[in-house]
Amino acid sequence: MSESITEIKSPISISSSALKQLERLRTENNVPEDYGLRVGVKGGGCSGFSYVLGFDEQKENDQIFSIEGIKILMEKAHGIYLIGMEVDWLEGLNNRGFTFNNPNASETCGCGTSFSA
Repeated sequence: MSESITEIKSPISISSSALKQLERLRTENNVPEDYGLRVGVKGGGCSGFSYVLGFDEQKENDQIFSIEGIKILMEKAHGIYLIGMEVDWLEGLNNRGFTFNNPNASETCGCGTSFSA
């Protein structure tokens, strides 16, 4: 009897420029291979929630996705706030860093890292 594996589509997307920067950060910081990229939210920030983005160990309540070979870790409860979000990398004269394009955000702050839903 063969076991079927169901792959769940990632609720978020990551732009190619952000993927490139994440790979650079993983290499420069010697992030262990078994770590994944944690994407989530936490209370706080100017608008009520702020984004979490960083390499971390897998935890018991994580959902696991894969985007272009990068393991994505996300707590199930955070999905409602993040579904459809794109993580991008901005490199301009005034701004440089990761940005979060979230269709679920009813308000965002000028800092670009906090939102309300």
